[in-house]
Amino acid sequence: MRRPTPLRPSFASTAPLLSALAATALLLTACGTENSGAGNSGAGTAVPPSAAQVDDPGKDGVRITSLTLPSPSPSPTRSYSVSADSLATDSGVVAGYEVTNTGTEAMTYSVVFTFMSGDGGAVTNQTATVRDVDPGKTVRGTVRAGQLPSAAPRVTQAKVLQVTKVPAGEAPTEPGTCPASGVRVSADEGDAAMGLRLDNCGTRDYTVKGYPLLELLDNDLKPVDSVEILDGSGEITTGAGPDEQPRPVTLGPGESATAALVWRNTTGSGTPVNVPYVRVRAKAGAAPVTVTPNLDLGTTGKLGVRPWEKAER
Repeated sequence: MRRPTPLRPSFASTAPLLSALAATALLLTACGTENSGAGNSGAGTAVPPSAAQVDDPGKDGVRITSLTLPSPSPSPTRSYSVSADSLATDSGVVAGYEVTNTGTEAMTYSVVFTFMSGDGGAVTNQTATVRDVDPGKTVRGTVRAGQLPSAAPRVTQAKVLQVTKVPAGEAPTEPGTCPASGVRVSADEGDAAMGLRLDNCGTRDYTVKGYPLLELLDNDLKPVDSVEILDGSGEITTGAGPDEQPRPVTLGPGESATAALVWRNTTGSGTPVNVPYVRVRAKAGAAPVTVTPNLDLGTTGKLGVRPWEKAER
C-alpha cells in the first residue's frame, strides 16, 4: 500500500509573506535605533508646560483663572559650566487673571500677585496695572513670575495678594506719558514720611504756591475725618528740618517740585488709623490724582504737609 506523499510548502506562495515580515522587522529595528540614539545624546525632547490647579478665591473683583508651569526637563548627561548670566532666568510661570468691575464707575486697578512654592512660601511678587475697567465689565490678562534665581523653590501656586483701585479719571498716569493737564503727580512710599512729586511734562510753565491739597480716603474711597492735616511738620517732628514758608514755585517744561508728608505711626489710646488712599491736588482747581501710599498713622491723628519746593535736577 502506497503512503500519501506529504504536502510541502510552496516557496513561491510564501515568499511575499516572508518579504513583508522582513521589511516590518527592518522598519521596527530602524525606529528603535533612532529613539535610542536621541536618548543617549542627552538632548531630550521638549516637554510641554503643564496647567496647575487654581483654587484662589480672588479678592475685590480680581481672581486668578489659570496657572501655567514649565514641566521639569530631563536631566542632561553632559556637564555645563555655570556663568553669572545663568543664575537667573525667566521662570516660564504665567498666571492668567480676570478683573471684574462691580461698581458704578470706571476704575483702574493695581494688583499684587504672589507666586508660591509647594509649602505656601512666597517666591516672588509681581504687580499688574489694569486701566479703565468700565462698570459691569471684565478684563482678562496674564502676569509672569519673571526671572528667578536658580536656587529659588519651584513655583506651584499663585494667588491675589492685594488689590487697590481708584477712579479711572484720577489714576496716576503711566510712566513716560503726560496727561492733558501737562503735569504729572506721583508719590513714593516711606516709613513715617512720604514724598509727593509734581512733574511739568507739558510745554508751558506751571506755577504752584503753598501746600498740596489732600483728601484722605478709606478702603471704600470715603473721606477719613479723624485725621488733622497740618501745614508744616514742626508739630510732629523736628527731624524733617525747620518749616519753610511757602512761596511761588514756577516749573518750566521738564522741571519738578516735591512736597513731603510727615507723620508718627506710634500707638497709644484709641484705634490706629490706616489711610490707603490720598487724593492730591497740586493746587486749588487742579485735577485730582489719587495715590495709594497706605499711610500707617497710628493713633496720633495728625499728618503734616510741607510746601512745594523746586526739585534739584
